[in-house]
Amino acid sequence: MSAAFPRSAALWLYLAVNARLTGWAERKIAERREAGKEDPDRYGERLGRPGLPRPDGPLIWMHAASVGEALSVQELIRRLREERPDTTILLTTGTRTSAELLATRLPQGAIHQFAPVDTKPAIAGFLDHWKPDLAIWIESELWPRMIHDTADRGIPMMLMNARMSPDSYRRWRWMRGLSHALLSRFRRILAQDKDTMRLLARLGAPQDRLRTIGTLKEGAQLLPYSQTQYASFLDEIDGRPLWLASSTHAGEEEMMSDAHRSLVRRMHRLLMVLVPRHPERGPEIARALRAEGWEVALRSDDDSVDLDTQIYVADTLGELGLWYRLAPVSFIGGSLTEVGGHNPFEPAALGSAIVHGPHVFNFADIYDRLTQAGGARQVDGPVTLAETIDDLLAPHNAAAMAHAAWEVSSRGAQVTDLALSEVLDQLDGAEPAARKAP
Repeated sequence: MSAAFPRSAALWLYLAVNARLTGWAERKIAERREAGKEDPDRYGERLGRPGLPRPDGPLIWMHAASVGEALSVQELIRRLREERPDTTILLTTGTRTSAELLATRLPQGAIHQFAPVDTKPAIAGFLDHWKPDLAIWIESELWPRMIHDTADRGIPMMLMNARMSPDSYRRWRWMRGLSHALLSRFRRILAQDKDTMRLLARLGAPQDRLRTIGTLKEGAQLLPYSQTQYASFLDEIDGRPLWLASSTHAGEEEMMSDAHRSLVRRMHRLLMVLVPRHPERGPEIARALRAEGWEVALRSDDDSVDLDTQIYVADTLGELGLWYRLAPVSFIGGSLTEVGGHNPFEPAALGSAIVHGPHVFNFADIYDRLTQAGGARQVDGPVTLAETIDDLLAPHNAAAMAHAAWEVSSRGAQVTDLALSEVLDQLDGAEPAARKAP
């Protein structure tokens, strides 16, 4: 028998309508497959048809939306496997990009599957096969059917690294009955910051299940890199100064171009390495920059950097560890447009000074801490970006700022320790789901 949960007319309505949308969901997955947005060899996983056998023994299911969330739990997964080597970690995500990256990043004893779509047959097929002993949602992707049906089977659930922006709260507060019903199904909710904990409580999360521990991105492992590629790129640039524009989004590349044009008037040999958040945009970005008159090299075309190269578009997956190690200064994208910013701990841990725009609500607490420590600077557009990069390319300034950022990032191991302890507590208190009937 599953526990008694709060009733919600909105949840009941969602489930009733959702039960009639199976055919529509299957057609949408087929359309996405035809458009190249689903893996043609694994799209069945999205419909609840598993792609791998279930290993024997306990199994923890972690669900993350995409790349950032999935990477944030890699160190936790590794620590869990050290503590419980007989336990398998199943990590689900919804994007091809995350699957491609995780194929080379998952610790031993962890497996990846695409998350099932939020329909009754897909969720049932997934749960029937994997029978998780514990389910952990990462950050904020809350699908009602998935949460309801998992809890209905008596599988203990946690919400970890929970984050809620004021905008998200304003949307959810009109559905407080639904949010209360969903959040009450989690046995433990670990929030990134006190503001998130306060907003989740207002939305109906039981206060005795809430705890603030910080973000797992603080305790993540250093991004990997190839020493061979590092040495090769150093040879190519032959001592030229460079700066990095990392995880940029549409609308930001134009601002990077404007800032770089101002910078090269004073530093003719300066190179900008531009890493788009979505690598598939690389060729399009390179064409646009060339149309502006830039000499551009494109990594996915195996272009090399020579003395004439002014911008290097690094449109490859999983190489940020290389670029952060090479760049003394990094602009972190998604912050001059209203995306909400990206993880600043990755460059901070690798010795790169951090520059960002005003829109960092996804990581507001972290950026505040970095700024207070002198480890990050905010800009509001191409002019102030150029001025800031110019100032920080003086080695003395960049080094001091990078050290301050590193000191903030180095305190994050405690977050992973706390999360590990919470997961083990829930796992030890759970009856093995693999022995229970659905």
